[in-house]
Amino acid sequence: MAKLAINGGDKTIGRELGRKWPIYDESEEKALLDVLHSGMWWRGGERLAGAQSKVTAFEDAFAAYQGAKYGVAVTNGSVAMECALRAAGVEAGHEVIVPALTFISTVTSVLMVNAIPVLVDTDPGTLDLDPDAFEAAITPRTKAVLVVHMGGYPADMDRLIEIANRHGVVIVEDAAHAHGSEWRDQRVGALSGLGTFSFQATKAFSGGEGGLVVTNDEAYAERAFSYHHIGRLPGRPFYEFHQVGTNLRMTEWQGAILLAQ
Repeated sequence: MAKLAINGGDKTIGRELGRKWPIYDESEEKALLDVLHSGMWWRGGERLAGAQSKVTAFEDAFAAYQGAKYGVAVTNGSVAMECALRAAGVEAGHEVIVPALTFISTVTSVLMVNAIPVLVDTDPGTLDLDPDAFEAAITPRTKAVLVVHMGGYPADMDRLIEIANRHGVVIVEDAAHAHGSEWRDQRVGALSGLGTFSFQATKAFSGGEGGLVVTNDEAYAERAFSYHHIGRLPGRPFYEFHQVGTNLRMTEWQGAILLAQ
């Protein structure tokens, strides 16, 4: 019997299985060089250059792909959830219902806005939020629910939306795994209040890092944009600030790669 590879024998397969991820070609290289030579390395430069930034173009394209009117690109999927919760008006004293099976950022985003995460059971068949458990957890302090489409498998949005609307709860879809996923022929993310996506290196749609908030509600979109842009509003004077915000802006480098992807 031949010596096993683990004991120093010949390998049955002498090369790595699979392909490196993410996948890219010359289109991403060209997009990055375009940004380099343009001199416009941040989205705020478009007001000076008089040209649309790569980030703005990506926001428009990805929001349209997901069936949403508005998109706000941010640095990663974790802060996208925080930004969405702030846009929804979640603040200290509010409760936000979260599925017990999720990545830690779904919970920490609630803590970042000084709200209280309330963990509830998931459906063992789908691994998504259980609608009955969601409704049972609602209290007068419940402001929002983070609905995770685990592994890209859409949650039962019919029941979740009906329950949320009946109780006045804002739905924020955590669609970090769910680029292009559909519920009843509609792509997830903007099926109700707001949705968030991640473009981190392991995701199906990757820019290395990055995130995006989508919504069909103009007021939510304006608040999300303002918070991610240090309190500024589109079309207003640059040094005019309308709320306490921070800098969550996606770079033109990320925007270029994602637009090429």
